Amino acid sequence: MWVIGTCVLALAIAWLGHWVYRWRNPKCNGVLPPGSLGLPLIGETLQLMVPGDSLDLVPFLKDRIQRYGTTFRTSVAGRSIIVSADPKFCHFVLQQHGKLFESWALDTFAKLFAQEGEASLNVTDIHKYVRGTVLKHFGMEALKERLFPLMEEVSQATIKRWLGKESMDVKYATGTMAIEFSAKLLFSHDPTQSSKKLGDLFSSLVQGLLSIPLNIPGTIYHKCLKDRRKALSMIRRTVKDRLSSHGRLHDDFLCHVMQDMSKEKFLTEDFLVQLIFTLLFVTFDSVSTTLTLALMFLEENPRALQEITDEHESIIKEREISKSSITWKEYKSMPFTLQVIHESLRLGNISPGLFRRTKTDVEWNGTICNIDKSSNSNIRSSTQYDD
Repeated sequence: MWVIGTCVLALAIAWLGHWVYRWRNPKCNGVLPPGSLGLPLIGETLQLMVPGDSLDLVPFLKDRIQRYGTTFRTSVAGRSIIVSADPKFCHFVLQQHGKLFESWALDTFAKLFAQEGEASLNVTDIHKYVRGTVLKHFGMEALKERLFPLMEEVSQATIKRWLGKESMDVKYATGTMAIEFSAKLLFSHDPTQSSKKLGDLFSSLVQGLLSIPLNIPGTIYHKCLKDRRKALSMIRRTVKDRLSSHGRLHDDFLCHVMQDMSKEKFLTEDFLVQLIFTLLFVTFDSVSTTLTLALMFLEENPRALQEITDEHESIIKEREISKSSITWKEYKSMPFTLQVIHESLRLGNISPGLFRRTKTDVEWNGTICNIDKSSNSNIRSSTQYDD
C-alpha cells in the first residue's frame, strides 16, 4: 500500500508542478504577446511591488522588457493584463479610445473610486461634462483671474510653518497644502472645523493603492478602505447640507455643479460625492509628488537653484510694491522656472501607466490583445507605459 501511496503522491506532485509551470509560462502560438502569469491567483503582483532605487522604470518592467520585448503579458492583483511600452502602440491605444478601448481600473482602484456601476452610464458624456466643468473652475482662465493670488497665499503660509524645523516630510506637507486648498475651492471645506485631516486620510489611501487588496483588520488595505469611508462621509455630510439648503451662500465648485442637477440626470448625490472625492485624490497625489521631486532636483543641482532664485528675485525687484501678489504677466516671464517644472514632470513621471480594456479583439504586429478564448489567460486590459 505504501508503494501505491508513494506513486499517487509523486504523480500528484508532478501534475501540480506541470500545472504551475503551464500557468506561469502559457503558450503564445503567435496569438498573444509572450510573458509569464507568475503564480496562480497572485500572479506577479509581489514582483511588481518591489521598489526601485531610481526614477527610472521599476525593476519589474525593466526586467520583462529586456526578456520579452516592449509588449508582454503578465498577471497582477488577480487580473491578466498586457503591458506595452511601445510608443507607437500606446499612441494607437489613445487614438482608438472609445472605439476599440475603454478606460478601466484594477479591482483595488475600482472599489476605491466606485467604478463598478459605470457601465450603465454614458461615460463619454460624463467625461465631457466633468472635464469642461473642472477646466472652468481650475483651468487657465481661472488661474489668470483669481487662483494665482490664492495659491501664493496658501504656499507662503505653508512655508512659514516649516521655518525653525530640523526636518520636514515635504510630500506629506505639500499634499496637505494642496488638498486643503482644493477642498476649500471644491466645497468650502474648513480644516479647523473638522476633527479628521484630509491630508492624513488621503495619505492612507495612496499607501493602500500600492498594497495587496486583503480587507483584513491590521492590513494597509483595510485601513485604506476605512479612511476612504471617513473621507466620503465627510464629503457626503457637506453635500447633504447643501442639497437641503439648495446650495445658498456658497460660491464654489459644488454649488455650481448642483445648479446643473436639473439638466444632467447623472448628477446625483452619490455622483457628486464620488466626483469630489476623486478630484481631491488626484490633487493630493499628483501635486505633492511633483512638488517634492522639483524641490529634490533643485537641492541636487545648486546652479539650477541659484538661477531660479535669481529669476524670482529680479521679478520682485521690478515690482512697484514688493509684497504684491504674483501676476499672470510675471508668471509668463519666468522661462527658467517653467523649464524646471517641465523637467521635473519629465524625470519624475507621476503617472507611469494607464489601464485600458479592449472592447473586441485588437491585433497589433501579429499578436492579439484581448481574451484568449482557447486558454485560461483571460487578457482583460491593455496597459500603456511611457518608454
